Amino acid sequence: MPHPYVLLSAAVSLDGRLDDTGPERLLLSGPADFDRVDEVRAGSDAILVGAGTLRADNPRLLVNSAERRAARVAAGRPAYPLKVTVSGTGDLDPTANFWSTGGEKVVYTTDDGAVTAVEALRGLGVDVVSVGAGLDWRAVLTHLHDVRGVRRLMVEGGGRVHTQLLQQGLADELQLALAPLVVGQPHAPKLFGDGPYPGGPRSRLRLVETRPVGDVVLMRYVPTVPGTGPVPSAADHRWLALACELAAECPPSRTAFSVGAVVVAADGTELARGYSRESDPVAHAEEAALAKIAPDDPRLPDATVYSSLEPCAHRASRPAPCARLILDAGVRRVVTAWREPDTFVAAADGNGLLTAEGADVVVLPDHESAAKAPNRHLDRHQNRG
Repeated sequence: MPHPYVLLSAAVSLDGRLDDTGPERLLLSGPADFDRVDEVRAGSDAILVGAGTLRADNPRLLVNSAERRAARVAAGRPAYPLKVTVSGTGDLDPTANFWSTGGEKVVYTTDDGAVTAVEALRGLGVDVVSVGAGLDWRAVLTHLHDVRGVRRLMVEGGGRVHTQLLQQGLADELQLALAPLVVGQPHAPKLFGDGPYPGGPRSRLRLVETRPVGDVVLMRYVPTVPGTGPVPSAADHRWLALACELAAECPPSRTAFSVGAVVVAADGTELARGYSRESDPVAHAEEAALAKIAPDDPRLPDATVYSSLEPCAHRASRPAPCARLILDAGVRRVVTAWREPDTFVAAADGNGLLTAEGADVVVLPDHESAAKAPNRHLDRHQNRG
């Protein structure tokens, strides 16, 4: 199901702590970074914190700049983003700042927690949503996207929430402000907890920006590790978006689709990329990418192929279609944006060929328009070739 873009935002000390153990909150950022955070809030549809952060910090989570609020209103948006919290128990303090400031609020909780939350927050106009017997982050994100219209979600903590979203492959971006101090207390709260993370300890996030903001350093990272099986990860969307961008690089043709493809190892390492007609006039994208990888590369069986268009199952210009090339390479996971239409081959079903031989196929239709864009000129009745 579609999810919002999930941005994890945090400030940490040089030793990775979110706070110290004192009774007052440790302010890790300075005025310049607080203003940056305010700007990120203003650009978000919703801001989320866990119930533990509400209890510990009692935040207001407002857009403080009157100019930014006015700009939101001028754009047809509410002055403040939707404020969201998540609580398994529903044990929430109705006098907290969170409820008395800003705009709309929603609580995601469990079936049992909903009873407690509704009673605690009675009369405050708060929407209480149960996602079942236990907390399910995918259900939370789906509801935010489909029911509340949230497309960009800023998550401001705490560490447990950040840990769960990153471990489950649901974080699209991490914005980390590194403060020039050391807490040095072993029991001070950490940004991320222990446990397994996608790709294991040797996988690396990709650094996309670093810059000073006052006396802190802002670092922006994006995940690279593919999902597993039929369950998509945030990185799957990023790699598939790249495949769609590659499709735009194809030499134009009126007798074949323009397609982009990327092959990514389980640890998030890009193995190869390609696009239609890259190497010769009849080359397909998946074929071009796989040709750049040694056939005995041990990373192939656990790799994912990202293709803007469903891999072909029938082909006249080569002995084997792309779905067969993927299977013969040992790859057993494919993520695609667009099912092949009947433009050149009737009832094409490359995904069916892949799944029939044990491959997991994930279709992410929110990328379909990008995959179609380089192909809008094609006539419906030509042959693929």
